[in-house]
Amino acid sequence: MRILNLNPAPDVGASCWFVDLEGHRILLDAGTHPKLEGRASLPLYQRVRHEEVDAIALSHCHHDHVGSLPVAMRHFPTAHVLMSELSYFLIERVLHNSVNVMVRQRSELDIAEYPLYTHDELDEIAPRFQGFKYNREIEWAAHHKVRAGLGSPVLEFYDAGHTLGSAGIMLRGRRETLFFTGDVSFGDQTLLKGARFEDIEADVLILETTRGSRQVPAGFTRAAEAQRLSEAIPRVLKRKGTVLIPAFALGRTQEILGLLAQMIQTGKLRRQPIYIGGLGRVFTEIYDLEAHRTHRQHSQLQLHEALNLVVQERGHLETMKLGGSRLFVLTAGMMSENTAAHDLALRLLEDERHAIFFVGYADPGTPGGRLKASRPNEPFLFSEKVGQLTRRCEVGEFDLTAHANRDELLAFVGEVNPRVVVLGHGDPDARAWFEGAIRTRYPRIKVVSPEPGGVVEV
Repeated sequence: MRILNLNPAPDVGASCWFVDLEGHRILLDAGTHPKLEGRASLPLYQRVRHEEVDAIALSHCHHDHVGSLPVAMRHFPTAHVLMSELSYFLIERVLHNSVNVMVRQRSELDIAEYPLYTHDELDEIAPRFQGFKYNREIEWAAHHKVRAGLGSPVLEFYDAGHTLGSAGIMLRGRRETLFFTGDVSFGDQTLLKGARFEDIEADVLILETTRGSRQVPAGFTRAAEAQRLSEAIPRVLKRKGTVLIPAFALGRTQEILGLLAQMIQTGKLRRQPIYIGGLGRVFTEIYDLEAHRTHRQHSQLQLHEALNLVVQERGHLETMKLGGSRLFVLTAGMMSENTAAHDLALRLLEDERHAIFFVGYADPGTPGGRLKASRPNEPFLFSEKVGQLTRRCEVGEFDLTAHANRDELLAFVGEVNPRVVVLGHGDPDARAWFEGAIRTRYPRIKVVSPEPGGVVEV
Protein backbone atom coordinates (compact mmCIF):
# COMPACT_ATOMS: atom_id res chain seq x y z
CA MET A 1 0.00 0.00 0.00
CA ARG A 2 1.26 3.47 -0.94
CA ILE A 3 -0.25 6.67 0.48
CA LEU A 4 0.48 10.29 -0.51
CA ASN A 5 -0.61 13.34 1.44
CA LEU A 6 -1.72 15.85 -1.22
CA ASN A 7 -2.63 18.65 1.20
CA PRO A 8 -0.62 21.68 -0.05
CA ALA A 9 0.21 22.94 3.47
CA PRO A 10 1.10 21.38 6.85
CA ASP A 11 -2.20 22.26 8.54
CA VAL A 12 -5.92 21.40 8.36
CA GLY A 13 -5.82 22.66 4.77
CA ALA A 14 -7.19 20.83 1.73
CA SER A 15 -8.05 17.22 2.48
CA CYS A 16 -6.83 14.90 -0.27
CA TRP A 17 -5.10 11.51 -0.03
CA PHE A 18 -3.85 9.32 -2.86
CA VAL A 19 -3.95 5.61 -2.02
CA ASP A 20 -2.49 2.81 -4.15
CA LEU A 21 -4.01 -0.39 -2.78
CA GLU A 22 -2.69 -3.55 -4.44
CA GLY A 23 -2.37 -1.80 -7.80
CA HIS A 24 -5.71 0.01 -7.63
CA ARG A 25 -5.60 3.77 -7.06
CA ILE A 26 -8.08 6.08 -5.39
CA LEU A 27 -8.29 9.67 -4.15
CA LEU A 28 -9.89 10.16 -0.75
CA ASP A 29 -11.39 13.69 -0.84
CA ALA A 30 -10.58 16.57 -3.19
CA GLY A 31 -10.68 19.72 -1.09
CA THR A 32 -9.46 23.30 -1.32
CA HIS A 33 -7.37 25.10 1.30
CA PRO A 34 -9.57 27.73 3.02
CA LYS A 35 -6.70 30.12 3.72
CA LEU A 36 -5.07 30.00 0.27
CA GLU A 37 -6.33 31.45 -2.99
CA GLY A 38 -6.34 30.50 -6.63
CA ARG A 39 -4.34 27.45 -7.71
CA ALA A 40 -2.33 27.61 -4.47
CA SER A 41 -5.44 26.34 -2.66
CA LEU A 42 -5.52 23.10 -4.68
CA PRO A 43 -4.16 19.73 -3.57
CA LEU A 44 -0.81 18.68 -5.01
CA TYR A 45 -2.34 16.91 -8.00
CA GLN A 46 0.90 17.30 -9.95
CA ARG A 47 2.48 14.75 -7.58
CA VAL A 48 0.23 12.05 -9.02
CA ARG A 49 -0.35 13.40 -12.53
CA HIS A 50 1.11 10.27 -14.15
CA GLU A 51 -0.99 7.87 -12.05
CA GLU A 52 -4.12 6.16 -13.32
CA VAL A 53 -6.74 6.92 -10.66
CA ASP A 54 -9.64 4.47 -10.64
CA ALA A 55 -11.96 6.35 -8.26
CA ILE A 56 -12.47 9.47 -6.16
CA ALA A 57 -14.33 8.95 -2.87
CA LEU A 58 -15.63 11.89 -0.82
CA SER A 59 -16.02 11.94 2.95
CA HIS A 60 -18.43 14.91 3.07
CA CYS A 61 -19.42 18.14 1.34
CA HIS A 62 -17.43 20.83 3.14
CA HIS A 63 -15.20 22.81 0.80
CA ASP A 64 -11.96 21.72 2.44
CA HIS A 65 -12.93 18.18 1.41
CA VAL A 66 -14.70 18.62 -1.96
CA GLY A 67 -13.95 22.13 -3.23
CA SER A 68 -11.53 21.01 -5.96
CA LEU A 69 -13.46 17.96 -7.17
CA PRO A 70 -13.99 19.30 -10.73
CA VAL A 71 -10.24 19.99 -10.99
CA ALA A 72 -9.46 16.45 -9.80
CA MET A 73 -11.87 15.06 -12.39
CA ARG A 74 -10.02 16.98 -15.11
CA HIS A 75 -6.79 15.30 -14.03
CA PHE A 76 -8.42 11.85 -13.84
CA PRO A 77 -11.24 11.83 -16.41
CA THR A 78 -12.03 8.10 -16.13
CA ALA A 79 -12.29 7.92 -12.35
CA HIS A 80 -15.56 6.91 -10.68
CA VAL A 81 -16.83 9.56 -8.21
CA LEU A 82 -18.32 7.97 -5.10
CA MET A 83 -20.00 9.50 -2.06
CA SER A 84 -22.71 8.74 0.46
CA GLU A 85 -26.33 8.94 -0.63
CA LEU A 86 -26.92 12.05 1.49
CA SER A 87 -23.82 13.81 0.13
CA TYR A 88 -25.18 13.15 -3.35
CA PHE A 89 -28.10 15.48 -2.57
CA LEU A 90 -25.69 18.25 -1.54
CA ILE A 91 -22.65 18.11 -3.79
CA GLU A 92 -23.91 20.02 -6.84
CA ARG A 93 -25.30 22.87 -4.73
CA VAL A 94 -22.03 23.13 -2.82
CA LEU A 95 -19.91 23.29 -5.96
CA HIS A 96 -22.20 25.68 -7.86
CA ASN A 97 -22.05 28.02 -4.87
CA SER A 98 -18.26 27.72 -4.98
CA VAL A 99 -18.33 28.97 -8.58
CA ASN A 100 -20.43 31.96 -7.51
CA VAL A 101 -17.97 32.81 -4.74
CA MET A 102 -14.95 32.51 -7.04
CA VAL A 103 -16.57 34.72 -9.68
CA ARG A 104 -17.23 37.35 -7.02
CA GLN A 105 -13.69 37.07 -5.65
CA ARG A 106 -12.23 37.43 -9.13
CA SER A 107 -13.47 41.03 -9.19
CA GLU A 108 -13.35 41.87 -5.47
CA LEU A 109 -9.87 40.44 -4.79
CA ASP A 110 -8.47 40.60 -8.34
CA ILE A 111 -7.71 36.85 -8.50
CA ALA A 112 -7.29 36.27 -12.22
CA GLU A 113 -7.21 32.46 -11.83
CA TYR A 114 -10.82 32.36 -10.65
CA PRO A 115 -13.09 30.63 -11.25
CA LEU A 116 -11.16 27.36 -11.17
CA TYR A 117 -14.18 25.70 -12.81
CA THR A 118 -17.52 26.86 -14.23
CA HIS A 119 -21.22 26.15 -13.91
CA ASP A 120 -21.22 24.54 -17.35
CA GLU A 121 -18.37 22.24 -16.40
CA LEU A 122 -20.25 21.16 -13.28
CA ASP A 123 -23.33 20.36 -15.31
CA GLU A 124 -21.21 18.22 -17.64
CA ILE A 125 -19.52 16.18 -14.92
CA ALA A 126 -22.50 15.76 -12.57
CA PRO A 127 -23.73 12.54 -14.28
CA ARG A 128 -20.52 10.85 -13.07
CA PHE A 129 -21.43 11.38 -9.41
CA GLN A 130 -22.74 8.28 -7.62
CA GLY A 131 -24.36 8.16 -4.18
CA PHE A 132 -24.50 5.04 -1.98
CA LYS A 133 -26.14 4.09 1.28
CA TYR A 134 -24.03 3.63 4.36
CA ASN A 135 -22.71 0.12 5.10
CA ARG A 136 -22.85 -1.19 1.56
CA GLU A 137 -19.77 -2.66 -0.12
CA ILE A 138 -18.93 -1.05 -3.49
CA GLU A 139 -16.43 -2.28 -6.08
CA TRP A 140 -14.36 0.65 -7.34
CA ALA A 141 -11.57 -0.66 -9.58
CA ALA A 142 -11.31 0.51 -13.18
CA HIS A 143 -13.42 -1.62 -15.53
CA HIS A 144 -10.47 -2.71 -17.69
CA LYS A 145 -8.65 -4.01 -14.60
CA VAL A 146 -11.65 -6.09 -13.61
CA ARG A 147 -11.95 -7.46 -17.16
CA ALA A 148 -8.25 -8.34 -17.07
CA GLY A 149 -8.90 -10.53 -14.04
CA LEU A 150 -7.24 -8.23 -11.51
CA GLY A 151 -10.37 -8.13 -9.37
CA SER A 152 -11.55 -5.11 -7.44
CA PRO A 153 -11.12 -3.91 -3.88
CA VAL A 154 -14.29 -2.74 -2.17
CA LEU A 155 -15.22 0.49 -0.45
CA GLU A 156 -17.76 1.06 2.31
CA PHE A 157 -19.11 4.32 3.75
CA TYR A 158 -19.72 4.55 7.52
CA ASP A 159 -21.83 7.30 9.09
CA ALA A 160 -19.37 9.82 10.62
CA GLY A 161 -21.92 11.99 12.48
CA HIS A 162 -20.11 15.21 11.45
CA THR A 163 -22.64 16.74 9.08
CA LEU A 164 -25.36 15.50 6.73
CA GLY A 165 -23.87 12.76 4.56
CA SER A 166 -20.47 12.69 6.28
CA ALA A 167 -18.67 9.36 6.11
CA GLY A 168 -15.65 7.43 7.18
CA ILE A 169 -14.35 5.34 4.28
CA MET A 170 -13.20 1.72 4.50
CA LEU A 171 -11.06 0.23 1.72
CA ARG A 172 -10.72 -3.56 1.64
CA GLY A 173 -8.24 -5.25 -0.67
CA ARG A 174 -7.34 -8.92 -0.87
CA ARG A 175 -4.58 -8.58 1.72
CA GLU A 176 -4.74 -5.08 3.20
CA THR A 177 -7.40 -2.76 4.64
CA LEU A 178 -7.45 1.00 5.22
CA PHE A 179 -9.92 3.18 7.12
CA PHE A 180 -10.13 6.96 6.58
CA THR A 181 -12.02 8.79 9.33
CA GLY A 182 -12.76 11.96 7.38
CA ASP A 183 -14.15 14.48 9.88
CA VAL A 184 -15.95 12.63 12.66
CA SER A 185 -18.15 13.43 15.66
CA PHE A 186 -18.57 10.59 18.14
CA GLY A 187 -20.99 12.52 20.35
CA ASP A 188 -24.58 13.40 19.51
CA GLN A 189 -25.25 16.94 18.28
CA THR A 190 -28.58 18.76 18.50
CA LEU A 191 -29.83 17.03 15.33
CA LEU A 192 -27.31 14.48 14.13
CA LYS A 193 -26.45 11.45 16.22
CA GLY A 194 -22.83 10.47 16.70
CA ALA A 195 -20.73 8.36 14.35
CA ARG A 196 -21.50 4.71 13.79
CA PHE A 197 -17.95 3.39 13.60
CA GLU A 198 -18.63 0.16 15.47
CA ASP A 199 -16.43 -2.93 15.02
CA ILE A 200 -14.02 -1.28 12.62
CA GLU A 201 -10.67 -3.01 12.18
CA ALA A 202 -8.04 -1.97 9.65
CA ASP A 203 -4.35 -2.41 8.90
CA VAL A 204 -3.93 1.32 8.24
CA LEU A 205 -5.87 4.20 9.79
CA ILE A 206 -5.82 7.74 8.33
CA LEU A 207 -6.87 9.88 11.30
CA GLU A 208 -8.15 13.45 11.45
CA THR A 209 -6.42 15.46 14.21
CA THR A 210 -8.28 18.78 14.11
CA ARG A 211 -8.65 19.16 17.89
CA GLY A 212 -5.40 17.51 18.91
CA SER A 213 -4.04 20.64 20.55
CA ARG A 214 -7.22 21.29 22.53
CA GLN A 215 -7.46 19.66 25.94
CA VAL A 216 -10.94 18.63 27.05
CA PRO A 217 -11.84 20.69 30.15
CA ALA A 218 -12.75 18.76 33.29
CA GLY A 219 -16.50 18.23 33.48
CA PHE A 220 -17.13 19.42 29.93
CA THR A 221 -20.40 18.36 28.29
CA ARG A 222 -21.97 19.47 25.06
CA ALA A 223 -25.34 19.73 26.81
CA ALA A 224 -23.92 22.28 29.24
CA GLU A 225 -22.52 24.36 26.36
CA ALA A 226 -25.90 24.31 24.61
CA GLN A 227 -27.55 25.37 27.86
CA ARG A 228 -25.14 28.30 28.22
CA LEU A 229 -26.00 29.48 24.71
CA SER A 230 -29.74 29.07 25.32
CA GLU A 231 -29.37 31.36 28.34
CA ALA A 232 -27.12 33.91 26.62
CA ILE A 233 -29.35 34.58 23.59
CA PRO A 234 -32.46 35.68 25.53
CA ARG A 235 -30.29 37.83 27.81
CA VAL A 236 -29.07 39.89 24.85
CA LEU A 237 -32.48 40.08 23.20
CA LYS A 238 -34.02 41.27 26.47
CA ARG A 239 -31.80 44.37 26.40
CA LYS A 240 -32.97 45.04 22.81
CA GLY A 241 -29.65 43.95 21.37
CA THR A 242 -28.88 41.99 18.22
CA VAL A 243 -27.29 38.52 18.32
CA LEU A 244 -25.02 37.33 15.50
CA ILE A 245 -24.03 33.66 15.35
CA PRO A 246 -21.54 33.14 12.50
CA ALA A 247 -21.87 29.57 11.28
CA PHE A 248 -20.93 27.44 8.30
CA ALA A 249 -23.87 27.07 5.92
CA LEU A 250 -23.78 23.26 5.96
CA GLY A 251 -24.02 21.63 9.37
CA ARG A 252 -23.41 24.37 11.93
CA THR A 253 -26.34 26.47 10.69
CA GLN A 254 -28.80 23.59 10.91
CA GLU A 255 -27.56 22.47 14.34
CA ILE A 256 -27.99 26.01 15.72
CA LEU A 257 -31.42 26.31 14.13
CA GLY A 258 -32.34 23.02 15.80
CA LEU A 259 -31.32 24.45 19.16
CA LEU A 260 -33.35 27.62 18.52
CA ALA A 261 -36.37 25.52 17.59
CA GLN A 262 -36.07 23.66 20.89
CA MET A 263 -35.83 26.97 22.74
CA ILE A 264 -39.06 28.14 21.13
CA GLN A 265 -40.81 24.86 21.89
CA THR A 266 -39.85 25.12 25.58
CA GLY A 267 -40.72 28.81 25.90
CA LYS A 268 -37.13 30.06 26.32
CA LEU A 269 -37.38 32.09 23.12
CA ARG A 270 -40.35 33.78 21.51
CA ARG A 271 -41.09 32.97 17.90
CA GLN A 272 -39.50 35.77 15.88
CA PRO A 273 -37.73 36.23 12.54
CA ILE A 274 -34.38 34.47 12.35
CA TYR A 275 -32.21 35.90 9.58
CA ILE A 276 -30.07 33.40 7.67
CA GLY A 277 -28.11 33.33 4.42
CA GLY A 278 -29.53 31.97 1.18
CA LEU A 279 -27.17 28.99 1.08
CA GLY A 280 -27.94 28.21 4.71
CA ARG A 281 -31.63 28.16 3.81
CA VAL A 282 -31.02 25.75 0.91
CA PHE A 283 -29.14 23.29 3.11
CA THR A 284 -31.76 23.64 5.84
CA GLU A 285 -34.44 22.57 3.38
CA ILE A 286 -32.34 19.53 2.42
CA TYR A 287 -31.91 18.65 6.11
CA ASP A 288 -35.70 18.74 6.42
CA LEU A 289 -36.37 16.78 3.23
CA GLU A 290 -33.86 14.05 4.10
CA ALA A 291 -34.66 13.79 7.82
CA HIS A 292 -36.22 10.35 7.28
CA ARG A 293 -32.98 9.03 5.73
CA THR A 294 -30.74 10.47 8.44
CA HIS A 295 -29.51 8.97 11.70
CA ARG A 296 -30.64 11.90 13.82
CA GLN A 297 -32.50 13.10 16.84
CA HIS A 298 -35.85 14.91 16.53
CA SER A 299 -36.48 13.28 13.15
CA GLN A 300 -39.95 14.82 12.99
CA LEU A 301 -38.63 18.35 13.53
CA GLN A 302 -38.96 20.38 10.33
CA LEU A 303 -36.87 23.52 10.79
CA HIS A 304 -38.60 25.55 8.09
CA GLU A 305 -41.94 24.96 9.85
CA ALA A 306 -40.75 25.39 13.43
CA LEU A 307 -38.91 28.65 12.71
CA ASN A 308 -39.68 31.92 10.97
CA LEU A 309 -36.64 31.93 8.68
CA VAL A 310 -35.90 35.06 6.66
CA VAL A 311 -33.21 35.01 3.98
CA GLN A 312 -30.87 37.96 4.45
CA GLU A 313 -30.45 39.49 1.02
CA ARG A 314 -27.04 40.85 0.05
CA GLY A 315 -26.89 44.62 0.61
CA HIS A 316 -29.72 44.82 3.15
CA LEU A 317 -27.43 44.77 6.18
CA GLU A 318 -26.20 48.31 5.57
CA THR A 319 -29.68 49.81 6.02
CA MET A 320 -31.44 47.44 8.44
CA LYS A 321 -32.09 48.81 11.92
CA LEU A 322 -30.36 46.60 14.47
CA GLY A 323 -32.22 47.52 17.64
CA GLY A 324 -35.26 45.60 18.79
CA SER A 325 -33.88 42.15 19.52
CA ARG A 326 -32.83 40.73 16.15
CA LEU A 327 -31.27 37.29 15.70
CA PHE A 328 -28.91 36.34 12.85
CA VAL A 329 -27.37 32.96 11.97
CA LEU A 330 -25.18 33.92 9.03
CA THR A 331 -22.84 32.05 6.72
CA ALA A 332 -19.06 32.37 7.17
CA GLY A 333 -18.10 30.83 10.48
CA MET A 334 -14.71 32.58 10.37
CA MET A 335 -16.25 35.91 9.27
CA SER A 336 -14.07 36.20 6.18
CA GLU A 337 -14.07 39.50 4.32
CA ASN A 338 -16.93 40.18 1.89
CA THR A 339 -19.33 37.88 3.74
CA ALA A 340 -22.59 38.77 5.47
CA ALA A 341 -21.22 37.77 8.88
CA HIS A 342 -18.20 40.06 8.44
CA ASP A 343 -20.30 43.01 7.29
CA LEU A 344 -22.87 42.67 10.06
CA ALA A 345 -20.12 42.41 12.68
CA LEU A 346 -18.87 45.84 11.60
CA ARG A 347 -22.16 47.32 12.74
CA LEU A 348 -22.30 45.39 16.00
CA LEU A 349 -18.74 45.53 17.30
CA GLU A 350 -18.74 49.02 18.79
CA ASP A 351 -22.16 48.86 20.47
CA GLU A 352 -22.36 47.24 23.90
CA ARG A 353 -26.01 46.23 23.46
CA HIS A 354 -25.15 43.60 20.86
CA ALA A 355 -23.44 40.21 20.98
CA ILE A 356 -21.49 37.92 18.66
CA PHE A 357 -21.51 34.26 19.70
CA PHE A 358 -19.08 31.73 18.20
CA VAL A 359 -20.15 28.09 18.12
CA GLY A 360 -17.23 26.52 16.25
CA TYR A 361 -13.62 26.89 15.22
CA ALA A 362 -12.29 30.19 13.85
CA ASP A 363 -8.71 30.23 12.61
CA PRO A 364 -6.62 32.79 14.54
CA GLY A 365 -5.63 34.50 11.28
CA THR A 366 -9.21 35.21 10.20
CA PRO A 367 -11.43 38.14 11.27
CA GLY A 368 -13.42 35.74 13.45
CA GLY A 369 -10.29 34.41 15.11
CA ARG A 370 -8.97 37.90 15.78
CA LEU A 371 -12.32 38.97 17.21
CA LYS A 372 -12.38 35.96 19.56
CA ALA A 373 -8.90 36.92 20.82
CA SER A 374 -9.75 40.63 21.26
CA ARG A 375 -10.33 42.34 24.59
CA PRO A 376 -13.26 44.57 25.53
CA ASN A 377 -12.77 48.29 24.88
CA GLU A 378 -9.36 47.77 23.22
CA PRO A 379 -8.54 48.36 19.53
CA PHE A 380 -7.68 45.29 17.44
CA LEU A 381 -7.18 44.47 13.77
CA PHE A 382 -10.47 42.99 12.61
CA SER A 383 -9.69 42.60 8.90
CA GLU A 384 -7.46 44.07 6.25
CA LYS A 385 -10.53 45.57 4.63
CA VAL A 386 -11.56 47.73 7.61
CA GLY A 387 -8.44 47.89 9.78
CA GLN A 388 -8.66 48.41 13.54
CA LEU A 389 -11.88 48.54 15.55
CA THR A 390 -12.65 48.76 19.24
CA ARG A 391 -14.71 45.86 20.52
CA ARG A 392 -17.50 46.97 22.85
CA CYS A 393 -20.10 44.32 22.10
CA GLU A 394 -20.37 41.08 24.04
CA VAL A 395 -18.38 38.19 22.55
CA GLY A 396 -19.01 34.60 23.63
CA GLU A 397 -17.58 31.22 22.67
CA PHE A 398 -19.60 28.02 22.95
CA ASP A 399 -17.96 24.70 22.16
CA LEU A 400 -20.54 23.06 19.92
CA THR A 401 -18.02 21.57 17.52
CA ALA A 402 -18.82 18.77 15.11
CA HIS A 403 -15.34 17.26 15.54
CA ALA A 404 -14.44 14.47 17.95
CA ASN A 405 -12.21 15.53 20.82
CA ARG A 406 -8.69 14.16 21.04
CA ASP A 407 -9.41 11.69 23.83
CA GLU A 408 -12.22 10.11 21.80
CA LEU A 409 -10.00 9.76 18.75
CA LEU A 410 -7.17 8.31 20.82
CA ALA A 411 -9.54 5.67 22.20
CA PHE A 412 -10.74 4.95 18.64
CA VAL A 413 -7.16 4.18 17.59
CA GLY A 414 -7.10 1.45 20.22
CA GLU A 415 -10.41 0.03 19.00
CA VAL A 416 -9.25 -0.15 15.37
CA ASN A 417 -5.82 -1.48 16.43
CA PRO A 418 -4.06 -0.76 13.12
CA ARG A 419 -0.44 -1.53 12.31
CA VAL A 420 0.02 2.05 11.08
CA VAL A 421 -1.68 5.36 11.88
CA VAL A 422 -1.29 8.17 9.33
CA LEU A 423 -1.98 11.59 10.85
CA GLY A 424 -3.60 14.38 8.86
CA HIS A 425 -6.13 17.22 8.78
CA GLY A 426 -4.66 19.06 11.74
CA ASP A 427 -2.17 21.78 12.58
CA PRO A 428 1.42 20.72 13.44
CA ASP A 429 0.89 20.98 17.20
CA ALA A 430 -2.30 18.91 16.95
CA ARG A 431 -0.55 16.15 15.00
CA ALA A 432 2.40 16.28 17.40
CA TRP A 433 0.08 15.64 20.36
CA PHE A 434 -1.43 12.58 18.65
CA GLU A 435 1.98 11.27 17.65
CA GLY A 436 3.21 11.36 21.24
CA ALA A 437 -0.04 10.09 22.76
CA ILE A 438 -0.37 7.12 20.38
CA ARG A 439 3.26 6.07 20.84
CA THR A 440 2.84 6.22 24.61
CA ARG A 441 -0.46 4.37 24.84
CA TYR A 442 -0.04 1.99 21.89
CA PRO A 443 3.71 1.46 21.46
CA ARG A 444 3.29 -1.34 18.90
CA ILE A 445 1.49 0.96 16.44
CA LYS A 446 3.65 2.82 13.94
CA VAL A 447 2.75 6.52 13.66
CA VAL A 448 3.47 8.59 10.54
CA SER A 449 2.78 12.30 10.06
CA PRO A 450 3.58 13.02 6.40
CA GLU A 451 4.34 16.54 5.27
CA PRO A 452 2.73 18.00 2.09
CA GLY A 453 3.52 15.63 -0.76
CA GLY A 454 4.93 13.06 1.65
CA VAL A 455 4.74 9.34 0.84
CA VAL A 456 3.90 6.54 3.25
CA GLU A 457 4.82 2.97 2.22
CA VAL A 458 3.04 0.18 4.11
